[in-house]
Amino acid sequence: MSKHNTLVMDSMSTKKQRFLLSDKGKERVIWVICLLCMFLFLYTAYAKITDHGRFLNGLYHVKIISHFALYISWLVPLAEILVAILLIVPRTVKWGLYSFLGLVILFTVYILSMLLWADKLPCHCGGVIEKLSWTQHIWFNLAFIALAIFALRLLKNEKIT
Repeated sequence: MSKHNTLVMDSMSTKKQRFLLSDKGKERVIWVICLLCMFLFLYTAYAKITDHGRFLNGLYHVKIISHFALYISWLVPLAEILVAILLIVPRTVKWGLYSFLGLVILFTVYILSMLLWADKLPCHCGGVIEKLSWTQHIWFNLAFIALAIFALRLLKNEKIT
């Protein structure tokens, strides 16, 4: 191996090591991500429950799901609360992250389908999140999807599973 190749390999090895986290560091990053995800779901669930009539009315206006609007109007915030609880209990963090990831992916697919096929684009997420444009909403969801995946990757090698 030439001297140049050795220097490049050493440099790459050094760069990789700079981004390694200790077990305690991984645990803290996972915890912060779980808190962010938990607060997001509790915030949106609270907004949907406290203004339930508006949330339900909005769901009635979505043709594909209008027949199930009443069930969905309660199922979504209850699912968000359940996932938030899973995220805060150390023994269920992994289930919470997978559940969070699944729901946010589902919400993102819903948004994309609304963009493609709906005449009107109602947003009933609740609170400040409703103020986002549809493009911003997708990027917002993608950021949380990335955070959840990152936490799951860190959790894969962590002992708190």
